[in-house]
This record gives sequence, structure tokens and C-alpha cells, in this order.
Amino acid sequence: MKFTKTLLATTALTMVAGVAGADDHMASEMTIVSWGGAYSKSQLKAYHEPYSAKTGVNIINDDSSAEAVAKLRAMNEAGNVTWDVVDVVAADAIRLCDEGLAMEIDADTQLADAPDGTKASEDFGDLLVSDCFIPQIVYSTTFGYRTDLVGDTAPTDICAVFDTDAYPGKRSLEKRPINNMEWALLCDGVAKDEVYDVLATEEGQDKALAKLDTIKDSVIWWSAGADTPQLLADGEVIMGSTYNGRLFSVIEEQKQPVAMLWDAQVFDLDGWIIPAGLSDERKARALDYIMFATDTQRLADQSKYIAYGPARLSSAPLVDKHEELGIAMAPHMPTDPENAKNTFLYNYEFWADYRDDIDAKFQAWLAK
Repeated sequence: MKFTKTLLATTALTMVAGVAGADDHMASEMTIVSWGGAYSKSQLKAYHEPYSAKTGVNIINDDSSAEAVAKLRAMNEAGNVTWDVVDVVAADAIRLCDEGLAMEIDADTQLADAPDGTKASEDFGDLLVSDCFIPQIVYSTTFGYRTDLVGDTAPTDICAVFDTDAYPGKRSLEKRPINNMEWALLCDGVAKDEVYDVLATEEGQDKALAKLDTIKDSVIWWSAGADTPQLLADGEVIMGSTYNGRLFSVIEEQKQPVAMLWDAQVFDLDGWIIPAGLSDERKARALDYIMFATDTQRLADQSKYIAYGPARLSSAPLVDKHEELGIAMAPHMPTDPENAKNTFLYNYEFWADYRDDIDAKFQAWLAK
């Protein structure tokens, strides 16, 4: 599979006078895997550039996070792990940890304390959902829509996605069952607190796919978080799902005629894992980077560039204005009270258990 690699730290950066060289016991280059687009840019500004300036290490960015589980399985089987730090969603972190493909992390010895001395385990709290997972952000998957294509009545309900009479035109949905199956059941009359019980059954899965069948001919399927913002900007879809930070970028930075549909936004966690099987030098470098990139200030710094909530409690008071636009970021966060009136809580434990089986069923349905 082809994937993009971009050198983030230039030779000039590593040669700047006063920049410390890479420590002898640590690798001098590392590959960090993420999701691309506005999200990777926010990490570049908040984490990668400052870390390279501090250490002199070269960071290579790989935008393959959507395929992280499959690729790490293949690398491990081949005995050739080429990635050093990988950005994954919580459910994938749980799977990778359970399969022995990710290192366990001791939060209180391998992550930074909060500025007031609070240990990382307490500062991250319940967001430490796996022994191998270091949370970065709380984000949501939600819908954006073209304000100039929806007519006089803008959508306010998630089920507008399934209403092709009121809102004719193409939609974009992610090419995987997660979130799509939940929304389909909600819009087929299943109560929010019963969705995962229903989805655990063959009948519930068939029910969700039958609802998705009603719009299948109107769907453009996406696999990269940057796809829907581009489709919306080009006017190729009337509405589409993606991560709220990507929509913030197309709305506030690009000034496209796009608005956010927050209804039934799906809350989730995203963060780092370190692959198992690294050499001592690469493991030391990865741990050093993680200690730096997940401290209180760095997590708050990412919110200057994208509308995702930092995962540490101590970072929240430091969220301020967008670095370039100068606008307050708090109202653009998925956790803002106005935006969070009707949220759907993603069940990462369910998807860690059912992902492979439902994936296979979903892909077979797509192929019909």
C-alpha cells in the first residue's frame, strides 16, 4: 500500500547552532505515524518541531494511522517494525495491546507529572483505557454540511443524513462500520442506550446495514480524515462525516460555506502507542518523545491549531486562542456545553471485541 512520507524536521533545523545533538543512547531519526491533513499539521506545530529543535532528531511523518493495526500485525510477523510512535484511536490501542503489538507504559514513571506535581495517572484519569495507550485528545466524529446546498432549512438532526428527500445529494461516510452502524440504528428507532446491545446481535447488524442500504447509492466512501473537508469544499457532497477538528479547519481557516451538525456527535479518544519490538535506541527515543509530547503544556498547545480537547485535566485551563486566527478555541471544542447537548459515547471496548467480525460483514455488504 502506498503511503505518504514527509520529512518534518529539515537539515537546517538539525544544524542550527545551539541545538543539542541526539543523545548517544537514542536513535537520531524516528518515524511517527498519524492521520495527515490538519491533524498532522497540529502535531507538527505543537510537538514535532519543538522536539526536533530541542533534540536535533529528524522526524519522518507517515499518514497511515487508518491502517495501523493491519500494518503493525504485518511488520511484527515479518520481524521488521519500522514505526517508532503511532497515533491510534482507543479501540485500536486496546487491540494492539491485547495482541502484544504495543508496549505497556507506566504513566507515573514514563509520562510527565502535571505542573503542580499531580501524577500522570491521576491527570489523565479514566482516559487511560489501556496499559499501552497514552491519550492526547478528546475528539468527535460528526457531520459538516454545505450551507448553500441544504435549502432554507438547515439540518439539526443526525437523521437528516438518511433523508434524501429533504436533502438530496451525495453524502460522504467513512469506509468502515464504526459510527455508521450506530447512526443507522439511532435513525431506525433504536434507543441510544440500547444501540450496542442491538449491534452485538446478528439481527442488529443486519438492521443497521438495511438502514444504510437506503442511502448506499448516494454515498461517497472516505478513508482519510481530509477527504470529507475536500469533498465539501469542492461541493461534491451536501453533507459528510469526519472529525470535528477537520471541519473546524474548512469552516474557520478556509472560510468555506460549511457548517457543523453536532447532533449525535460521537465522542472518542485518540493517542499514542509505541510498537513492541523496537531496538533499545529506538525505544529510548520513542519514550523520550512521548514524555515531551504529552506533558501539560504540549497537549494544550495542540489546541491552538485544531479544535480537539486535550486529554489531561491540567491542560484544559491553558486552552486559549487559535495561534493564527486569534479566535477563542473553547466554543469550537466538542465538549463545549452548546455543542454537547446530544452526544453519543463511543464504546471502544465493544469495538475492540467485535471490530474484526463486523468489519468483514461490512466490507461484504459494501461489495454487493
